[in-house]
Amino acid sequence: MTTATERLSATALLRFATAGSVDDGKSTLVGRLLHDSKSVLEDQLEAVERVSADRGRDGPDLALLTDGLRAEREQGITIDVAYRYFATARRRFILADTPGHVQYTRNMVTGASTADLAVVLVDARHGIVEQTRRHTAAAALLRVPHVVLAVNKMDLVGYEERVFAETAAQFTAYAATLGVEDVTAIPLSALAGDNVVEPSAAMDWYGGRTLLEHLETVPVGRDPREEAARLPVQCVIRPQSAEHPDYRGYAGQIASGVLRVGDAVTVLPAGRTTAVAAIDALGARTDVAWAPQSVTVRLADDVDVSRGDLIAAAGTAAAPVRDVEASVCHLSERPLRVGAAVLLKHTTRTVRAVVKDIAYRLDIGTLQRRPRPGDLRVNDIGRVVLRTAEPLALDPYADNRRTGSFVLIDPADGATLAAGMAGEPFETARRTAAAANEEDWD
Repeated sequence: MTTATERLSATALLRFATAGSVDDGKSTLVGRLLHDSKSVLEDQLEAVERVSADRGRDGPDLALLTDGLRAEREQGITIDVAYRYFATARRRFILADTPGHVQYTRNMVTGASTADLAVVLVDARHGIVEQTRRHTAAAALLRVPHVVLAVNKMDLVGYEERVFAETAAQFTAYAATLGVEDVTAIPLSALAGDNVVEPSAAMDWYGGRTLLEHLETVPVGRDPREEAARLPVQCVIRPQSAEHPDYRGYAGQIASGVLRVGDAVTVLPAGRTTAVAAIDALGARTDVAWAPQSVTVRLADDVDVSRGDLIAAAGTAAAPVRDVEASVCHLSERPLRVGAAVLLKHTTRTVRAVVKDIAYRLDIGTLQRRPRPGDLRVNDIGRVVLRTAEPLALDPYADNRRTGSFVLIDPADGATLAAGMAGEPFETARRTAAAANEEDWD
């Protein structure tokens, strides 16, 4: 009999995001990855070859496979997040190609928010630059589990091992100050195809995996058995039919952990404890279900449960609060100010809230705090306190990315204002770096 983990790994999906400074060759790398993994349709390749020939190029400009907007093609830069779906014999992928410009930081945050892995690209000639640090800090803030340092354009530095080793050492040291533990460095040339899909004969000193091999084999997600169960209730199912006169089920997608029949659970924010009486998945009864399955759960007691409530493993959930302290990345052109009325959407629950305080704005490049900025503007990341009209059961984002995150919405027109993460960002890393550098972070 196969285990839950084995069944999950059989259909593994890796979500990964790419980030890099302007002109580091990110679009070319993504294009090379898609082209050499045979993930480009023939008509797409023909169109790229035609445009490339019109521009006087000898071969296809693979960057055109990802720069889909007209402005992107004309300027030669990436502006919006481009999602690409492809698969190999070993794994399925969702790739988020994110912009490199500072003014598009919000796009990078959006693309990396659901990623299992981030590929941070650097130019071997320039090494670690400010935007590299910015992207790495954003990946750390979003708790992306795995980071790949792709040292590109190795062909332009003579494929020298010393250049790669120095860049990798500098990056790994910086990432460690952010609390990033899993860093894999890969030397490559996207233009020539070295170590992207096929190993490079020019870098025989490198004994590691190619980029695609690493993407195919890196562990995906966490073992559901290691996480506390969380089920945000999407809807209440009551057929009230002659066949099912007493049926009452609570449907939703399991955000984390494993639910079993007989488990003690607490319904939040009310705090009532009961037990799982039955689980229905895909139209059939089951004794166990795990994230990210969609299920309908029936409870042993007649508990008041409605859309937006959270069914959590008993004794594991944080106490519901109305004063929410969180880091937010501001996504809107409209500034976020103290006193602003907003809607806060957490999993399936949406409540009214007001911005009580903006404690500081975070310089994502240096991690220094700029206290009392007055407001947050587009691309800013800051620390806020929100007062909600109803209590919310938020986990720390560091513990649970699904139930520790939320979005702020403009109640006037429904526009998304900011993405939020509950808990204190970089706290361990901040103390480590402060001790090492004797730097006043506040």
